[in-house]
Amino acid sequence: MDIPPVIKTPMFCTALVLLLCYPLDATAGAPKGVSPLSVSVSKIGTAEAGVADGQESLQRDSWLFAVKSSIPLNRQWSLGLNLGYADLDYDWRERGATLFDGNQNSWQQVRRYSAGLSLSYRPDKHWMFMLAPKLQYASAETASLSNAASYGVVTSAMYRFDNGNLLGVGGAYLNDISEVRTVPYLAVNWRINESWRLGNPFSAGFTGPAGLELSYRLNPSIDFGLGSSKRTQRFLVEDDDITVEIDEWVSFLRVGWKLNRSLSFNAYAGYYFNGELELSEAPMDSGVRTEEIDNQTALALAVEYKF
Repeated sequence: MDIPPVIKTPMFCTALVLLLCYPLDATAGAPKGVSPLSVSVSKIGTAEAGVADGQESLQRDSWLFAVKSSIPLNRQWSLGLNLGYADLDYDWRERGATLFDGNQNSWQQVRRYSAGLSLSYRPDKHWMFMLAPKLQYASAETASLSNAASYGVVTSAMYRFDNGNLLGVGGAYLNDISEVRTVPYLAVNWRINESWRLGNPFSAGFTGPAGLELSYRLNPSIDFGLGSSKRTQRFLVEDDDITVEIDEWVSFLRVGWKLNRSLSFNAYAGYYFNGELELSEAPMDSGVRTEEIDNQTALALAVEYKF
């Protein structure tokens, strides 16, 4: 994912980002010929959406940066490393007027830092097991980043059939800011025929399950995809564990262009729906307060370079 021009209406993430655009960790190091190092940049923009029955509106823009590496240790073991940074801009209209009594939506920028390892084990030609611990810091400018730590672990077990297709299950245990949750997901990389494939468009983790995408390869350079997944963004907005969580579904259409063996582009047109914005207040206060987010369109551009 490389740096595209600013987009003012968006997608997907995962991941969209939260939606957006990361290959499933469960298959890292599996296929032969996978690049040992990749760098990606994504730009996501959403249309303006009403919040709290239209009393306020929100438009979001996001930059996502990621570095990933996969290192085979021997015929059975491989080690992966991923680093990520996200700059999330929340453009409130009527800021502070009504949402949560006007007390908790003074934030405009969220920064998220993440790091993870993945260890894959292949006891034979069919089975692959993966264990991936993760660490994340996510906070608005109104809170201290040092108080916004989350950690977790993602696991999966996959079976490779004789025709090369992969199918399995996985789960994530996430000790997020002031909340512990588990996320099950289906891990799949299934080539239906020479043109059609069913797979995971995202990594399972803090932003939700891996999702599903049905893709069609027009030729070796161009492919199209249709997919959907649930996406989650959770971050600290005030110290003392006062957090905001945005939880929503996203469906998207994707067009991919592989320029050469190293450089690839993906453009997305997406639709966020069933969105909620949740404020988790300090324990001595009233607990959890939720507002609905109107459905909205989105656009995204992702560029990836493999070394």
